[in-house]
Amino acid sequence: MSSANGPTILVVEDDAIVRMLIVDVLIELEFNVLEADGSGQALETLKDSTQQIELMMTDVGLPEMDGRELANEARVLRPALPILFASGYAETIEVPQDMHVIGKPFSIDQLRDKVNSILGLTPRPAVV
Repeated sequence: MSSANGPTILVVEDDAIVRMLIVDVLIELEFNVLEADGSGQALETLKDSTQQIELMMTDVGLPEMDGRELANEARVLRPALPILFASGYAETIEVPQDMHVIGKPFSIDQLRDKVNSILGLTPRPAVV
């Protein structure tokens, strides 16, 4: 978990290396980051009503409960939570209109711009 002053993002990714890379980039962009290695851990975090979460970023292809199922459960717990799906098949997956998709692989700039857009933030400088 990071301790930046920005919004808190819950990153749900079962691949530890991919999760670490995404978390590192988001921390560099000055976001607070919570990590979950799958849907079960993510749901436990979401159930903690004392935990502020402004965005959930999830892989679509999670084991057991996929990212779309997780998003549906997350919205039961937190109806207004913005959801960002990350997928290597972004151009072919369908998500509800009020949810977002970013294609893997993505650049730091693409991730920054997508997150800022979803959260309505002014652009932050690129990580160098």
